[in-house]
This record gives sequence, C-alpha cells and structure tokens, in this order.
Amino acid sequence: MSYEFNPSARRRRKRRYFLLGIALLALASGGGYIWLQADEKVEEDQPLVVTAEIGNIENTIASAGSLKPRSVVEVGAQVSGMLQKLHVEIGDMVEAGQLLAEIDARVQESRVEASRANIEALEAQVAARKAALDLARANAARQERLRDEDATSQLDHDNAVNALASAESGLIQLEKQIEQSRASFSSDETQLEYTKIYAPIAGTVVSIDMIEGRTLNAVQMAPTILRIADLSTMTVQTEISEADISNVKKDMAVYFTTLGGGERRWYSTVRQILPTPLVENNVVLYTGLFDIENQDGTLLPEMTAQVFFVTEAARNILTVPVGALTFTDAGDVVATVAPPAAEMAGPGGTPTGGGPSPGGAVGFPDMNGPMSEEVRERIRARMAQGGGFPPGGPQGGAFPGRFAPSGAGSPPNRRNATVKVVHEDGSTEERQVVIGVTSRVKAEVISGLAAGEKVVAGIVQAKLTAAPTTNTNFRGPPGGFMPFMR
Repeated sequence: MSYEFNPSARRRRKRRYFLLGIALLALASGGGYIWLQADEKVEEDQPLVVTAEIGNIENTIASAGSLKPRSVVEVGAQVSGMLQKLHVEIGDMVEAGQLLAEIDARVQESRVEASRANIEALEAQVAARKAALDLARANAARQERLRDEDATSQLDHDNAVNALASAESGLIQLEKQIEQSRASFSSDETQLEYTKIYAPIAGTVVSIDMIEGRTLNAVQMAPTILRIADLSTMTVQTEISEADISNVKKDMAVYFTTLGGGERRWYSTVRQILPTPLVENNVVLYTGLFDIENQDGTLLPEMTAQVFFVTEAARNILTVPVGALTFTDAGDVVATVAPPAAEMAGPGGTPTGGGPSPGGAVGFPDMNGPMSEEVRERIRARMAQGGGFPPGGPQGGAFPGRFAPSGAGSPPNRRNATVKVVHEDGSTEERQVVIGVTSRVKAEVISGLAAGEKVVAGIVQAKLTAAPTTNTNFRGPPGGFMPFMR
C-alpha cells in the first residue's frame, strides 16, 4: 500500500484546528466573566461615624535648631612663656577661681626680684637725702643770720639758699622714683600672677586648644588655652523661614525635642529674634533664640533640636474631626465656654451636664443647675482667667488650658458650623455648633455637642467584594475614606 503526500489537505486541517481553538477560548472567557459577575456583591457607600471626645489641639510652626551654651568663656594667656602644666581635662566641672593651668614663670619672677631690689636701693637713699636737706636748711639759716649782721657775703648767702633748694628737690625726686618703682613692681607682680590661670566662671571645660610644653606668645593677642561653658542654661538657636517669621513673636510659647530625647519635650518662650537674616541659596532664614534650664545635664552643646512654635493650643476640650463640620456664615456667635475635662467628667469618667445650657450649649454644665459651689467657682475662675503657660524647666510641662498668640487665656476665633449627629436608633440630626481652635485634623467644639455623641465625619467609599471562592486571583477595586465635600 502506498500513500501520496498532499500539502493542501494538511493546510486545511491546521486551519480547522486553529479556528476551533479560538472558539473554545472565546467560550471560556465569556463563561468566566459571567461566573465572576454572578459571584460579586455590590456594597453601598457607608457614612464614617466618629465619637466626639475630650482631647487636645495644637497648631505649631516647625523649624530646626541647635543647642548652644548660654555662656561660653575663652580662657587665654596674658603673658608669654611655655605652658608648663594643665590641671583640667575636657569635660571637667570647675568652680570660679579654680587653678586651670600654669605657665613657666622664671622670667616674671626675675623681673619681680629686680623691681624689689630697685625699690630697696632707692629707699636706702632716702635717709642720706633727708640728712643733706637738714644740713642745707641749717646752712641757709646761718647765712641768713650772718647777712643780717653783715658778717657774710651775699655770694655765700645765695649759695646756701641754692643748696637748700637742691636738697629739697633731690628728696622729692627720690620719693617719686620710689613711687614709680613700686608701680613697676606691682605690674611685674601682676604679670607673675598671670602665669597661673584661674577659672573666671563656674562651668564645664568644653575644649582645650593648647597642650603642655607649647610656647605661648601673648605679645600681639592672647592665645586661647581652653573654653569653659555654663551648661546649666542652654540657648536654642533655630532657623525660621521668611514665610513663618511674621507669625513668630517675642515671648511666644515654644517647645522642642531632641534626637536622643525620645518623647520628652522642653518648654520655654521666645527670648529674641535676630533682625539680620541668614541667606543660603536664595533662602532667607531668621534666627530665633530662647533659653532652657538644664539642671540635669541632659542637653549638650550642638545637639539637634526639632523646634515647634505654638501659635494656638487648647487642652482638655471637646474635639471632632474637621471632616464632620460644615462651616456657615451665621451672625454673632454666643456660646458657653467649656469647663476643663476633669470638671466635666462624672464619677465614672463620663462627662456630666448632658442637657442644654442657657444660650443653646449642649453637653456643658449649667452654671445655675445642680453643681457644687466649688466646681462652679473653678469654672468661673477658668472662664475669667483662661489657661496659662508654664515656665520652662528641665522636666518641661504641657500647655494647660488655652494659649493663643495674644496671650494666655485668649478666647479663640469662634465660628459657626453644623454637624450631623447620629442617634442610637440610627437616625441623624443636623445640629448647630460653635467651633473654637481648629487644626488640620481636629476642631474644638465650644458649644452644641456633648462628649460621647456620634457625628458623621465622612463617607467610606463603596467597594466590590467577591464572595468566598477558590478564585484567589481576583481583587476588587480598592475602597477607602472619602470626606464630605461641601
């Protein structure tokens, strides 16, 4: 039996197989799509419900800075000579008047001895000069008597008077020479004292620039031997950008953290803003200075500080997310100021005074309602005085009460707004509230809302969620939080 090779028949078979494969692929794709569509469930958008709670709000201006000692003294040499001995090392604590270093004093000692010998020599001549003066006076008196009796010549009389004047002048000149020598002797003694260098202030030795055996030349300028810094008070030098400098004022509240300080904060107030800026790459930066106590020695020179100037702050106040607010342009705002959170809380920590107060405030104690006189007085005092800013210290502190650029206890810029309150049964109510301090995230509710009430703060965007199946490769579109856009 024999077979005949037919190329055209083979091509026809390949074409049929190719078309059959395309048809099967199309059927599989269509069936998979229908299967996935049947397994998908569509979720509706859900409101994001949050609870109004007691918290803190703080608006700050951030900048970078570095720590410097408030007082640094460069200790130098006032006489020339070899540095013979150093009595301290870097890091040593020294007291004012403590011996730090000694310079070879042989030259100064020789000068002191020479000055002392010169004074002694001059003082030895005083007795002879006084004796000569007494003799000259006796001769002058004798010649005066002889002239009255015409027993001497005028020449002898004049010589006696001249000798008396010369003796008086010689004694005066000798006394002045002694005074000059004593002044020179005092200067030489001072130079000798300068060979021993004492600490001008109490502090820490932060650097030593000279070593023992080094020859010091103090003719033209005093060479620096070491530096002493008082680390009990540090100064923070921070760079403030040109865009923020108008919001930073003297005596403004400020705090900072360090890289190694963890969560610890140090609090102070702005002492000075230098008027001359530092321009780097066309960027204008102004230098702000403030001081901080460092009694525990935690802060060291040249530490990096992350500085925060507090433009506005409120503590222990009722807060809601900014996304829950719709600000309105209503008329004048009249509201009851919220008392501190500690005074709002009941025995179990639940805020008291859930009912409305006079003026439309909700959630704050009624000043005329059931309340102890002590709590009422504290609220009156807080409303009258406001919060304060604590003095800076090594342990730092917080910003109790309210702080604003115009001063501690300044009332915030109040604004009217509305929120959607969610009740227990799921119903919602649009309510008017008064807003105080506002940050990018949270806002202070002065009146109109009580702690613990729930408000709508946005919308959780719907997403497609596949039913449980063995198909683990399918992923629905990502969902997320979408705030209200009003």
